[in-house]
Amino acid sequence: MTTSLTTLPMTALKEALLQMPQVEPVTEHIFHGGMYCRQVFREAGMLVVGKVHKKEHFYMIVMGTVAITTDDGTIEASAPYLFCSKPGTQRAVLSLTDTLTMTIHRADSVTVEDAEDELVEPEPDSPFGAGNVLKQSLLEKTQ
Repeated sequence: MTTSLTTLPMTALKEALLQMPQVEPVTEHIFHGGMYCRQVFREAGMLVVGKVHKKEHFYMIVMGTVAITTDDGTIEASAPYLFCSKPGTQRAVLSLTDTLTMTIHRADSVTVEDAEDELVEPEPDSPFGAGNVLKQSLLEKTQ
């Protein structure tokens, strides 16, 4: 069964998500040998719209099953699963089960904030800052 996430344009999906309570996913950041790995745990039912990336990178589903938008539509993928994400792409990901995903990037950066600047396009209206941390203005709304 494939779950469709493509019925709404990405901007409309992002706007709809902003009307819902925001959850900060558990995120681990690892820098090693000119690489940056971001490991993210999401509970079943969590839907996210990622940021637009400037560079190609690996996206891995390490545990669980997700529905994810791709250039060819929405696919359902279960761990272990690896694909290459191209620059300029933005994806919506729905965790159908508890999931652990990883992205691996070539990066000169050695801090999360510098990696964000190096690897993703600026998005001032995103609810999340560097490292998947909810912005303070949203935290105040959800309390």
